[in-house]
Amino acid sequence: MAATFFRRLAKSAPITFPVALGSQSKSGSGAFRFSAGAIAALSGGFSYYYLASGNNLVYLDQAKEETGPKTALNPDKWLEFKLQDTARVSHNTQLFRFSFDPSAELGLHVASCLLTRAPLGYNAEGKTKYVIRPYTPISDPDSKGYFDLLIKVYPDGKMSQHFASLKPGDVLEVKGPVEKFKYSPNMKKHIGMIAGGSGITPMLQVIDAIVKNPEDNTQISLLYANVSPDDILLKQKLDVLQANHPNLKIFYTVDNPTKTWKGGVGYVSKDMALKGLPLPADDTLVLVCGPPGMMEHISGGKAPDWSQGEVKGILKDLGYTEQMVFKF
Repeated sequence: MAATFFRRLAKSAPITFPVALGSQSKSGSGAFRFSAGAIAALSGGFSYYYLASGNNLVYLDQAKEETGPKTALNPDKWLEFKLQDTARVSHNTQLFRFSFDPSAELGLHVASCLLTRAPLGYNAEGKTKYVIRPYTPISDPDSKGYFDLLIKVYPDGKMSQHFASLKPGDVLEVKGPVEKFKYSPNMKKHIGMIAGGSGITPMLQVIDAIVKNPEDNTQISLLYANVSPDDILLKQKLDVLQANHPNLKIFYTVDNPTKTWKGGVGYVSKDMALKGLPLPADDTLVLVCGPPGMMEHISGGKAPDWSQGEVKGILKDLGYTEQMVFKF
């Protein structure tokens, strides 16, 4: 029996999840609904979780009172989170919802990612080997009892194949958060964004933070590049966000358009950037996230030490400086 994943995304008219994402849920139950903005919490969630350090699991004592609000995440220890549900977003991308104690805060700041890991057998000394990958949650950091990860599943991707093997009730080891970009309301007058494929995830974190805050007047311009129209992740959510928030403008471009495609065609070009991004200025910022080849073409990659490095590519040609560009 087909089931749907979301109850709602805040701040817009509800749209059923199958219409929005064409998805089917593994766990199967009643219909969920969503509307664009932020993904609302599902009922339930588990009442305890585990702290993982190496191969040792230790129960977290929930009765223990600590200073400040209780947080579900821990940047220093691997925690196990239970998979609540999954939904197919595109032919090679799935959305995974993990639950935690709803009385706790997730402890995620915009824009941050989480580290995930999965066992990969044993080394010569008999110790467990792991594959570790970072992923950016796309759910509202204030959501109670859950977070959502959007995962592109690659045939040879060790971590993404691990995700694809998970069933509701299975657990995932997570550590974090790792802050990538510290956003604060009205920090810039205009923020431009260039995203490719699953590089949309940190952009969604920032977009959601801006549009849900009535005191934030930041203008947002997003250029979103994909292989084909079917590869555009969460397009209906983005479209509804744009329709409901006049400070958000989105331009899509694809390499392989269909006959009915009405957006841009080809890689993000200098002309697209000129028309779709804020001009270089002290009160503007351009965020970039995508595969390595795209990053080199748009902004240059990060430095060998993973610092921001110098700006290259299209953005350099258009006059943007290191202070005006941030690379995820």
